[in-house]
Amino acid sequence: MRKWYQIFPKNTGLSIYIWLIFCLIPFYFLFKSSPTLDFLIGIIMVILFFVAYRLSFVSETWFVYVWVSLGMLISMFMTLFYGYIYFALFLSFFIGNIKSKPGFISLYVIHLVTTVLTINIGFFIKTNMFVSQLPFIIISIIGISLLPFNIYNRNKQEKLEDLLDTATTQLAITDERQRIARDLHDTLGQKLSLVGMKADLAAKLVNIDSEKAIKEIKDIQTTARTALKEVRDLVANMRLIKLSEEVFRVEQILSAANIKVTISGNSQLNQTSVLAENVLSMCLKEATTNIVKHSQATLCHIKIHESTEKTNIIIEDNGIGFNKKSFNYATHGISGMTERLEFMNGNLKIDTTNGTRLTISIPHVISQAEETIL
Repeated sequence: MRKWYQIFPKNTGLSIYIWLIFCLIPFYFLFKSSPTLDFLIGIIMVILFFVAYRLSFVSETWFVYVWVSLGMLISMFMTLFYGYIYFALFLSFFIGNIKSKPGFISLYVIHLVTTVLTINIGFFIKTNMFVSQLPFIIISIIGISLLPFNIYNRNKQEKLEDLLDTATTQLAITDERQRIARDLHDTLGQKLSLVGMKADLAAKLVNIDSEKAIKEIKDIQTTARTALKEVRDLVANMRLIKLSEEVFRVEQILSAANIKVTISGNSQLNQTSVLAENVLSMCLKEATTNIVKHSQATLCHIKIHESTEKTNIIIEDNGIGFNKKSFNYATHGISGMTERLEFMNGNLKIDTTNGTRLTISIPHVISQAEETIL
């Protein structure tokens, strides 16, 4: 929600106090006008203009064009009968902030044509008043012609800079994920291979030489403890995401996208390892991003269930779903979610019968093994 003072243009090089002076100027000219009726009509029109100007900022649908059109009519009236062209400059600043290119071009052309036409008519019906303001009228026409494009291009550049910052951040995140993957591979790959070979050897020796089998099993325990310690050291240097934190962010994102969200279950996990919780949080984030970008859903329900055996997260929406055969899993992050879950012996189930239903599941095998070793 914009605050009241944000109706004034930003980054124009002018202080908000100067814009306040611009707002007070019409009242000064109106006080100088002689007839009482003209004064009252002028005050009403000025107030209506600023009301319409304010509503054009807070409206988000086609009502924006209604309020801008009303502002243009009031600006034409005040220019024609009071010689007051300042309102046209206010409208130029607002038109420059229109995000839709067709809407921007349409309003720009209409505003420029109507303002120039009104000024030409004014020279015929109130020649002396308009001639006395000729220098300011010329400056105003130049401003009306150039300012909208200047503001529109600046906003476009700022948007591109934001996208660049986002892409840079995403690249840094990707690099960090690749580094973590390499560290995990280097940390666990060799030791898990060793555990597998010693387990196979112990299975062969158990009926032949029980003492050697027991020795191999003890070696397995030692190797597992070492691997666990190295994983813990690696995890300690990572910024792990708590599920409760991600659930809070998810609620904010979905609400901002006008998607009603309901959450059941406890996001404070007690029996899930920190690494598994981090994977669950990343999968929930990816699933939510897909809902906002692609589903066209209006409702979303998230169910969290933690048992002694596993932790499940079910994410349902009432969106358009997708065709599994033609769906690009890599583009929408599903492949990444699957890979992360497979690393934790988890799985992902997708049902697109009615909307989309994702079931994310991670067993507690790692947590239980950790407790046994320790």
